[in-house]
Amino acid sequence: MTAVRVALPTHLRSLAGLQRSEVELTVDGPVTQRSIIDALEASYPALAGTVRDRATDRRRPFVRFFACRQDVSHEPPDALLPDPVATGDEPFVVLGAIAGG
Repeated sequence: MTAVRVALPTHLRSLAGLQRSEVELTVDGPVTQRSIIDALEASYPALAGTVRDRATDRRRPFVRFFACRQDVSHEPPDALLPDPVATGDEPFVVLGAIAGG
């Protein structure tokens, strides 16, 4: 089991009832997008379905994931994340994307 840090945007923090911008989660097995989101939804059930679609498990279109300041949103959900994220030195960042013209 590994402890990872996850940074959440304000609207998701509010929905989960969190005061701080980061949470620490315990992840079982390899540290991947899927394992982090699984742990996030298990710890904060109010977030289930907000970051990824419940039926398809796919990331929501206006949500982006960053690891070590790199956009990993389009990487496979089971790809290993960089070691600094897996060790908790760097946060896994969830951001809401903004659309407009």
